[in-house]
Amino acid sequence: MPDIQKKIQSLRDQLNDHNYRYYVLDDPHISDSEYDQLFRQLQKLEEDHPELVAPDSPTQRVGAEPLAEFGSITHRRPMLSLANAMDEGELRVFDERVKKGLDTTDDVEYMAEPKLDGLAVELIYEKGIFTNGSTRGDGITGEDTTQNLKTISAIPLSLRTDIRPAAPLLEVRGEVFMTKEGFKTLNQNQEKNGLLPFANPRNAAAGSLRQLDSKITATRPLSIFCYETGTIDGPSFDTHEEFLNALKDWGFPVNPEIKKVNNFKEMSAFQKELEKRRGELPYEVDGTVFKVNSSAQRNALGIRSRSPRWAIAGKFKAQQVTTTLIDIIPSIGRTGAVTPVAKLEPVNVGGVVVTNATLHNQDEIDRKDVRVGDTVLVQRAGDVIPEVVKVILGKRPKNTTAYQLPKECPACGHEVFRPEGEAVARCQNLSCPAQVKGRIEHFVSKTALDIDGFGEKLVDQLVDKNLVHRVDDIFKLTYDDLVSLERMAEKSAQNILTVIQAAKQTTFARFIYALGIRNVGAHISKVLEKSYAGNIDKFISTSAEELEAIDEVGPIVAETITKFWSDCTNVDVVESCLSLGVQFESVVGLKSNILDGKTFVFTGALTQFSRNEAKEMAEAHGGRASGSVSIKTDYVVAGPGAGSKLKKAEELGIPVLSEEEFLAMIS
Repeated sequence: MPDIQKKIQSLRDQLNDHNYRYYVLDDPHISDSEYDQLFRQLQKLEEDHPELVAPDSPTQRVGAEPLAEFGSITHRRPMLSLANAMDEGELRVFDERVKKGLDTTDDVEYMAEPKLDGLAVELIYEKGIFTNGSTRGDGITGEDTTQNLKTISAIPLSLRTDIRPAAPLLEVRGEVFMTKEGFKTLNQNQEKNGLLPFANPRNAAAGSLRQLDSKITATRPLSIFCYETGTIDGPSFDTHEEFLNALKDWGFPVNPEIKKVNNFKEMSAFQKELEKRRGELPYEVDGTVFKVNSSAQRNALGIRSRSPRWAIAGKFKAQQVTTTLIDIIPSIGRTGAVTPVAKLEPVNVGGVVVTNATLHNQDEIDRKDVRVGDTVLVQRAGDVIPEVVKVILGKRPKNTTAYQLPKECPACGHEVFRPEGEAVARCQNLSCPAQVKGRIEHFVSKTALDIDGFGEKLVDQLVDKNLVHRVDDIFKLTYDDLVSLERMAEKSAQNILTVIQAAKQTTFARFIYALGIRNVGAHISKVLEKSYAGNIDKFISTSAEELEAIDEVGPIVAETITKFWSDCTNVDVVESCLSLGVQFESVVGLKSNILDGKTFVFTGALTQFSRNEAKEMAEAHGGRASGSVSIKTDYVVAGPGAGSKLKKAEELGIPVLSEEEFLAMIS
């Protein structure tokens, strides 16, 4: 056991050190995959020895059980707001007021930092261990978001003490935020899943941190910079600069843009330079913050009821402006999603001339009651497309009418379909020119027809050169077509033709999945394969009632399938694929129905069969394989090294089988 304890502690120390180098020093020493390997080693050891799990272990960031509601935490020292300086003149007045309060004419040192557009939080450490965390709230009491804050990798769960000892009690304040890139990725995932996108990175960060289920928070790309202190027992600091250096020593991320300025002239220069670079920063900022550097001078200046006299926020020029909405144009994305785009009277927003803004979807248009001719408030959030925030109703012209997205796709004229309960309307035409690249990329992907070497760059060239207009054109490509492309060698062209030819021999399930029918994923495709025994003609002519009679096919899936086949162009594409040589392997019937209706989860390092083989065996006997354990799981099959899934099965009282017991069950 002592050897295990040493190994666990060594892995924790290594992971904490790599987190420090990544988030604080910006100097990673290992790759992400190497970090993941170390993390899995630690996770495995802790699963085998749960009595050795510590609250500050890196593995404890994954999220706890959902809360019914947030508790509250009272701040030992109020988290005050900052007074604002709206222009250079007001910054100058602040500097003069500070000098007057200190009864001096000498220049005053300030620490200058970007004012992040995020959510203020307080982190509490006792004897170097993170114990509690909360939002700012009303400044006196905040929401207890401890479990959610633990999921943010940049927050140390235990302090580094190799440079300076930990304070017995340390309260650190900072800003939780989301980078522009993280926000962009999050919204892409939201739209992919038929969910409404977040309005801006601040809303996304705040909403993510205030999830009652911390497992959801753990999936969100949250970051933090720490910049201020609450209560500290133990060390004292003569300057704020010293405190920031201590934060870095203890393992906290501190914004590298923070800089000491020695007088008002340097304050003004910092403000102007940062505002100029605002769009280049990887995160949203809405101003600068200037704080008196000297702790003694801070104490002498004191605080007002709501804000300290020793700090101020210098605001940037507004990135929200009003303009006229000239028209609303529906835009078709690669997945067929129809997005209404506002055409605007050109307006300068934060230094960028804006002519277009997103309206997201019909629900958003209805909620904001946006109409052509309206005067609208527009905001630009970093490098994402600008959006219409609201309508200035007092300036609405007479005789405007409510806007409705068209019933036909503006790119191909086919019917636009919006499934019940979803916010996004879509064009399902396989030949729609606006989405052909996305359709092809899905068609050739690994889980679909698996045409190796058919990457995004090749798809771009084939479509741009009008060699491919829809997915069946892939099977019409010739050697001459391919060698005419840039950077396409003769051997590469021949290899791609060989792979395309091999892809013609596929399964019914893979082909149906490759078509990209909305709500028809890989699993449902296999369900359909069994139900229709690989008969594509029968599937094309099926009715919604027949589909709903199939176990696991509900009314929404049935509706999207029948809508898809009601478009004769889609039928034509499929028939063309078949005429060009696509063939389905014969569907093997069920070996037995002994597992009928039973759901299995396979976990651990399986030795008798692979995960895919296990899934196929379960399905061949009427069962189903799932990736997660829930109350709907009937059996968990555990191989060596099974961890959290095995533990959850035991907690829920779900029967656990060995691989041998599973094989005996189906034999």
